[in-house]
Amino acid sequence: MPGTSGRGEGGAADGAAGGGADAGAPGGLRRTLTFRDLLVYGLLFIAPMAPVGIFGTLQARSHGAVTVVYLVATVAMACTASSYAQMVRVAPRAGSVYAYARVGLGEGAGFVAGWMAMLDYLLIPAVAYLFSGIALHALVPAVHPWVWTALAVVVTTLLNLAGVRTAARVGFAVLAMEIVVLAVFVVSAVVVLVAHGAQRGWAAPLTGEGGFSAGAVLSAVSVAVLSYLGFDAIASFAEEAGGGADRVARALLTCLVVAGVLFAVQTYLAALLMPMSAADLAARPAEQGTAFYTTVDSAVGRWLHDLVAVSKAVGAAFAALAGQAAAGRLLFAMARDRRLPGAMSKVDAASGAPRRALLGAALVTLVAAVGAARRDDGLDQLSSIVNVGALTAFGLLHASVLGWFWIRGRRGNRGMGRSRAAGGGAPSVLWHAVVPLLGLAVVIAVVVEASATAQLVGGVWLVTGLVVLAVQYGGRARAGEVRG
Repeated sequence: MPGTSGRGEGGAADGAAGGGADAGAPGGLRRTLTFRDLLVYGLLFIAPMAPVGIFGTLQARSHGAVTVVYLVATVAMACTASSYAQMVRVAPRAGSVYAYARVGLGEGAGFVAGWMAMLDYLLIPAVAYLFSGIALHALVPAVHPWVWTALAVVVTTLLNLAGVRTAARVGFAVLAMEIVVLAVFVVSAVVVLVAHGAQRGWAAPLTGEGGFSAGAVLSAVSVAVLSYLGFDAIASFAEEAGGGADRVARALLTCLVVAGVLFAVQTYLAALLMPMSAADLAARPAEQGTAFYTTVDSAVGRWLHDLVAVSKAVGAAFAALAGQAAAGRLLFAMARDRRLPGAMSKVDAASGAPRRALLGAALVTLVAAVGAARRDDGLDQLSSIVNVGALTAFGLLHASVLGWFWIRGRRGNRGMGRSRAAGGGAPSVLWHAVVPLLGLAVVIAVVVEASATAQLVGGVWLVTGLVVLAVQYGGRARAGEVRG
């Protein structure tokens, strides 16, 4: 990608980011992950059939143009993927957006980014575990959802503790299962369409029913981008990826493209088969959540409905596995920089995993997931608050690109004859200004569209983080340790 920085500036940024063991060094994380492993973690966290749960909502909001919604959402999220690809080369460290904001904006902004991302990385797995528990309870009603939820947390935590490669191998098998189920749906849908035709015009998922509405599509995009939350977890494994930052950047971009294609294909076919019009669906909001399953049931058969449900139940637990692994790396990185208790910065000698950080993440997720599983409205309540943390962190990521490539990176290398902040040349207006500004605009639009509950929880979490930051700065100022 033009204008990206090379290996040299990674070292400069690492210095700015602070200390910590080098990856692969004794006591540090091990570089064992392949490109495939990184892609598996990203796609697991997203889930190949992520649109299933919100298909009806998007179809109703967009007036039937659900596929173009995902095409636009993919382009919008490409801005975020680009900013991750830029910054992972600048600061190839565990902690993802925490490390990037620390380098691009300063230590305080880095802490805020990590604090907000923590809300995302701890609660999105909790939602996934709870969804898995509810789905498994529907299949085996004799076992309460909270038991299934707790079991899913325990099993995936043990896999994460066994090491990043072990978890990646198991995750690959689960991801392969999910993609096979998606392929079964695609083939079945094509067979039905060839034999019986579509319920509406072949172009309807792209043009809408009764005319294209740009406003309706953009309104739906603000919801659809939430399907992509999780691909950024790939950046958390920067210190464990063989091949370094370039491999991580390539995996981030590839994951987004693959997910976008999968989402567009499945929503296009489902929209053609859906027995209800978008207008009717909009008038029946209670049926929007199950619209995909209703479509599969009526067009193909109950057997595929059940197969998709089982796939989603198992896949959700392993999406949480990827999220928990990313959360562990974030807690590890912040603890290593003395922003969280230092005990979580220890790496297990046998497995190479940040064991204590993983256990800390697992404990918080377990309490949140099981607590929600014991409430009738637990899934709705938990789902409504998980997005603002990730979106705020994305906003700080885009600001970090601007801060590093236009201000901090250039200032730090002034007088050296060339700007290491831009890989030996001037920053790129496209990649280091236009793209992050567009990404920031998307983030702001989505936060504005978020529920009042999500905004409230995100605001309270942000204020709490600022209080913690102020206390830390006060303590470090008294000890004479504050750096600019």
